[in-house]
Amino acid sequence: MDVLVTGGTGFVGSYLCDELVARGHDVTALGRNPRAAEFDRDVATARGDVTDYESIEPHFEGVDCVVQLVALSPLFKPDGGDEMHFTVHRDGTENAVDAAEEHDVERFVQLSALGADPDGATAYIRAKGEAENVVEASSLDGVVYRPSVVFGDGGEFVPFTRKLATPYLTPLPGGGETRFQPVYVEELARMVADGVEGTVTGPNADAESDGDEEDESGDPHVGNTYEIGGPEELTLAEVAELAWAAKRKPVSVVPVPMPLAGVGLSLLDAVPGAPMGSDQYRSLQFDNTTAANDIDAFGWQGSGLTTLQAYLGVSDSQLERA
Repeated sequence: MDVLVTGGTGFVGSYLCDELVARGHDVTALGRNPRAAEFDRDVATARGDVTDYESIEPHFEGVDCVVQLVALSPLFKPDGGDEMHFTVHRDGTENAVDAAEEHDVERFVQLSALGADPDGATAYIRAKGEAENVVEASSLDGVVYRPSVVFGDGGEFVPFTRKLATPYLTPLPGGGETRFQPVYVEELARMVADGVEGTVTGPNADAESDGDEEDESGDPHVGNTYEIGGPEELTLAEVAELAWAAKRKPVSVVPVPMPLAGVGLSLLDAVPGAPMGSDQYRSLQFDNTTAANDIDAFGWQGSGLTTLQAYLGVSDSQLERA
């Protein structure tokens, strides 16, 4: 297949592009600065910005599948304010869908987010929900993924946690009780690649699963929206403990009442260049976990997924000492 990955030069995109090439596909990574991209395999690159239709449209010619990965981080307030989430996630997806339809691309794979909802609590969640609606309303064979936070080499989740939660003694909103279900980037990339191909290739692919029924073409994924999480749920405080245990440093959490944290972060909305704001506060008020982890649709079981602790190389004894 000829696969175009918008945002293919980013964190998840680089892993996905390498995975697709390893499976024998011709892959082009589309990004605003493709020269900065690093791949382990032979991935072609192209320059384009999904918020500028004319810059991306020519690259959709002759493509069999588009994977839309372009996204802004929910962890930081974007340059230009929260409205940029709608510019990039919703409008960028509209441009990618329009270009795909213009060039008769059959398949469109969308990386969304857990909790995506046009009526959601944060601009990020609302924009992701509106982007999903764009894909659903199109004529394309759509597959949508809603992952929890993603970790791995080159990712921002662990470094961000270390910035938010300092070692030794750290104040955290609500005592850091917000829950996450971190998923390892290499395993997510394999699941997304299955969505591109219409295959099931996980380690338990031959076992009977509770996956969705196939469509009329025999494809198990078209028309489905998948919630994807890792093997365990961790609180923000537990993530901070793991992140610093890997650096041989302990963490003691000082709870900050949520209303007080909300006041402080809301005040940052008026500070130019402030990395966080009220939207990040609202995101800490709900868990980032799956209602029903859909990894079985790709031949995976929770026990076969990589834990954050294993990735960080933290032993149980290190945690006890920390």
